[in-house]
Amino acid sequence: MQNSRLPRTLFVVLAVLAAIYFWSNYAQLPNVVASHFNAHGIPNGWQSKSMFFAFFAGAVALASLLTFGVPGIISKMPMNLINLPHKEYWLAPERKSETLALLNNSFAWFGCAVLLVVTTAVNYAIGQNLHPQGPFGALALLCVLAGFLVFAILSSIRMLTHFARIPRDGHAPK
Repeated sequence: MQNSRLPRTLFVVLAVLAAIYFWSNYAQLPNVVASHFNAHGIPNGWQSKSMFFAFFAGAVALASLLTFGVPGIISKMPMNLINLPHKEYWLAPERKSETLALLNNSFAWFGCAVLLVVTTAVNYAIGQNLHPQGPFGALALLCVLAGFLVFAILSSIRMLTHFARIPRDGHAPK
């Protein structure tokens, strides 16, 4: 059975550490911060620092919804509203808890990945605002975005292959 405790705990720890780190930099930022950058790292969008951090808080809230809210919503939904291959098999009473645990775990890891992308992007923007001539290249951000894309593709493939087949022996694949 899948356990979502590790990714959920990791999510909370990362969110708290990011909030502490970003709050510690808040006072150092100018009142208007560069918040969007072109492919060459040149700012092309600005906003007040309070709005900048409000967007960060909103993105964390969205990632929290993915991590904690969506699995709870799915567990309460009627089966006819859930779009899952072979849902009659996977949501049968004897397999429903294991299926929901797998979905909980998957959403928790996806929420962690979204949080990583958000915090990396905000960190990049903070770095560019505090040290415009400094070493804050976009390479780390691009690597995280590429990693997120690979993660999203592999996670989707894993979920699709898991739910697209019904085991011959009647036991769910691990």
